Amino acid sequence: MQNKKNQSSVGLMIQRCHKWRVKRKQLIDQARVTNDEIERERLLQAAEHCVRMTNAEQEKIDSIRDTKEKAAAVAEAEAEVAAEEKNAESDSAIKTDSDEDMGFPDFITNLN
Repeated sequence: MQNKKNQSSVGLMIQRCHKWRVKRKQLIDQARVTNDEIERERLLQAAEHCVRMTNAEQEKIDSIRDTKEKAAAVAEAEAEVAAEEKNAESDSAIKTDSDEDMGFPDFITNLN
């Protein structure tokens, strides 16, 4: 019963997070089209408040999660980071090959 209660409360927290994210997007969109600087600043501050509320809800969700779920989420995040680093290394290897072909500009080689 306790697990079912946690699942429903986590579901409600996720819904609240989504609500805050939607509200933040609406406020930022309004701030983009507003000409009045004071109103724009007020809208951006309200959007910042939505970010703080979303972070608070997310912390609650993370604290309720089962340790197995946390471990799985951490492992998944680490795998994504490793994949991104691998892609970045291969991209940098490709860039360095093309950079070596270019050589140095004259203003760097003629320093004397």
